[in-house]
Amino acid sequence: MNTSTITDISEAEQGTSLWRDAWLRLRRNRLAVFGLAVLLVFVIIAILTPWIAPYGYAQQQLAVGATPPSAAHWLGTDIFGRDLLTQIMYGGRVSLAVGFIATAVALVIGITWGAVAGYVGGKVDAVMMRLVDILYALPFMIFIVLLMVVFGRNMLLLFLAIGAVEWLTMARIMRSQVQTLRQQEFVEAAISLGLSPATIIRRHLVPNALGPIIVYTTLTIPSVMLLEAFLSFLGLGVQPPQTSWGLLISYGAETMEEYPWLLLYPGLALILTLFSLNFLGDGLRDALDVRSAKD
Repeated sequence: MNTSTITDISEAEQGTSLWRDAWLRLRRNRLAVFGLAVLLVFVIIAILTPWIAPYGYAQQQLAVGATPPSAAHWLGTDIFGRDLLTQIMYGGRVSLAVGFIATAVALVIGITWGAVAGYVGGKVDAVMMRLVDILYALPFMIFIVLLMVVFGRNMLLLFLAIGAVEWLTMARIMRSQVQTLRQQEFVEAAISLGLSPATIIRRHLVPNALGPIIVYTTLTIPSVMLLEAFLSFLGLGVQPPQTSWGLLISYGAETMEEYPWLLLYPGLALILTLFSLNFLGDGLRDALDVRSAKD
């Protein structure tokens, strides 16, 4: 009997749970583990950037100008002589913050809206979900542009604007989950004990729908980051003196023929992050799939 067989037997004897079983399956997915590792590295770098960045964020060397990668500047410098690696590190802080915070806004709105619609049902559900259908038909890019034009360009508005247009899918997912869970015995027991609908949703329904919520979160963050990059590329997102990967890509695109590294490295950072999040999301979807647990 080999070692792996003994390990499997010992794990079976100890018993398992849905989350432990999902974690074991996730660890076997190499792409998902790679995505998780890369994401953690980027997050740690973003947190530690003020202390580990090789140069100051606003430090310029106008006499140096745009130079290709070298020993002094690993990823080169931009036209103002600023270290590109430092710019990418600080830009990553903004891009990741937009991704996580805007997604959190979308989750709060979507989970609340979908849970209420699915639990109450009837005419309330019909009205709420018809509103979601109407909002789906609206051109959200124009909505964001109008918000930025009317209220000005600032980071808080960017977080709220992107989050406010990304909650619709989460509302539909949550409604479907709540409608299924609503028929379970533990919900009927909670109702018979006199618990309020808000308590039942918060304590019983939302925790039992965490699987789809987690998967959707990992798939929404890259979508939000890509939207921020697109807005910054158009000049509607992050504004100087702040920077983001999208803004760096926009600058790089303007000078790509003369200084290709200004587009290449920020683009690679964004692409690697987006792929990592998608790999992690796909892995979590498979790991949390109850049907795969029975195979």
